[in-house]
Amino acid sequence: MRSGIVGAASAMFLVGTLAGVSGLVDTYPIYGGQAVRYLVAAVILFVITRALGLRFIRLNRREWLCLCGLSLLGLVFFNVCVVESAHASGPALVGTVLGTVPLALALAGGRPAPRVLAGASVVVAGAMLATGLGSGNLTSLLWALGALVGEVSFSMLAIPLLPKLGAIRVSTYSTVLAVPMLVVVGLLKEGTSMVRTPTWAEALGFGYLAIVVTVIAFFLWYTSLPKLGPGRAGLFAGIIPVGAIVTGMVLGVATPSAYDLLGAGLVITGILIGLTSRAARVTAIAARGAEEGA
Repeated sequence: MRSGIVGAASAMFLVGTLAGVSGLVDTYPIYGGQAVRYLVAAVILFVITRALGLRFIRLNRREWLCLCGLSLLGLVFFNVCVVESAHASGPALVGTVLGTVPLALALAGGRPAPRVLAGASVVVAGAMLATGLGSGNLTSLLWALGALVGEVSFSMLAIPLLPKLGAIRVSTYSTVLAVPMLVVVGLLKEGTSMVRTPTWAEALGFGYLAIVVTVIAFFLWYTSLPKLGPGRAGLFAGIIPVGAIVTGMVLGVATPSAYDLLGAGLVITGILIGLTSRAARVTAIAARGAEEGA
């Protein structure tokens, strides 16, 4: 379980660094940029699968539907919704809505333990406080709710695939499928101007997004998800604002406020509350066994 905790925390922290790095690519055509990001990641993941000797595994119809849904909802739809929501009213509203991911995953995973539910609620409160409840409008809210669906789908649709494919194959297959989907969206939204030669800063930004935020973070998350389950793994989504805060400090583009730090503290507290549910249950079982043995 410890490796799952470290992996999930690391994955969500790396995803949080997206906010600080996105400034390097914010003038590049949005959908073309996402297509480039996932194309680079897909090539890297394909090379890794070949190097590890992982062969292509045939999927049945249900598994193909899960995989296509994962790529369409968890990658393409999620990114489109985040972009459109932020365009409609700024990033605060979509960040706040995505702060409810821990609670959504806890509920989507079945009947969560009371401590997991309580921990998820605290994480949500901390994420909202750290993100900020800025102004928004109905259009932005609807796109933000779509992003929430995409983020939950990113985990829930992967769960039935991971036992058969493993973390690397799920990351590779979903990323490969996302590229043509994003190209279609890009052509519809931006036409032939969706791709241009990037500047050096943009190339570095896309390299970071492809290697760190996609390849590494995807692998860590999909490795941790089966170990923790969606309820406990979802708690770590609250670390995303923490990663954004730390990245802003390191790059010197933002200084955290007292609300940011308080929100980060609540996130950590909520994660600890949620994780203690399993530890408490294991301790109780062990104690009961000792009593019966005596």
